[in-house]
Amino acid sequence: MTGASEASKPQDGFRLAALDVPVRIRINPRARRLILRTDAATGEIVLILPSARERKRGLAFAEANIDWIRRQAVRAPETVEFAEGAQIPLLGKPHRIRHVPEQRSLVAVEADEIRVAGRAQDLARRVHGWLRVEARRLLVDKTRDAARALGVTPAAVTIRDTKSRWGSCSASGRLSYSWRLVLAPEPVVGYVVTHEVAHLRELNHGPAFWRIVERLCPDHREHRKWLREHGASLHRYG
Repeated sequence: MTGASEASKPQDGFRLAALDVPVRIRINPRARRLILRTDAATGEIVLILPSARERKRGLAFAEANIDWIRRQAVRAPETVEFAEGAQIPLLGKPHRIRHVPEQRSLVAVEADEIRVAGRAQDLARRVHGWLRVEARRLLVDKTRDAARALGVTPAAVTIRDTKSRWGSCSASGRLSYSWRLVLAPEPVVGYVVTHEVAHLRELNHGPAFWRIVERLCPDHREHRKWLREHGASLHRYG
């Protein structure tokens, strides 16, 4: 299941002299012109060039559009670090991160808190690692259940941190998911899993594919809408 994506290579970036906002450069040989856009996942300003030779012209193009860049920078969502007191969603429900050095378990969920033991300097790393482990457990379990319902078997399940896709299915039957799905409401997670498992039968988005999704996840339209409207915000965290 893909979002907006580009066949492009990440390059370096720069800051405009008149505006302290970073602009990231990407080279996309398929681009027919210079393009300025915001990254839906991160809120970053991105300058897309057809080739590296266009860099000087691209910088001038960005300077000429500084007012647009300023407006987009103001709208960019604020990032939320994994730190003491920060609030993050867990399966769509807000949880506060608390540092509890004396706690026996390294990470534990109690009521609406994610409680983390150990040294303060390790807190962010431990929260991130724990979320990835929880995401894998959740997604593997849901994949197994959906695959059993459809009578298919995935070749493998991997967890990544992708920006443009919540999930994908390769021609060899390997399923891949974003760990950030553990931040989304559980029914939305179930829809993404259903979508990818359905590709094990239909590696396309034709009518037969959507009939499978409809059968396994009748509310899929609602969950797709949630991802369109709120999915990008999940990249704010960590």
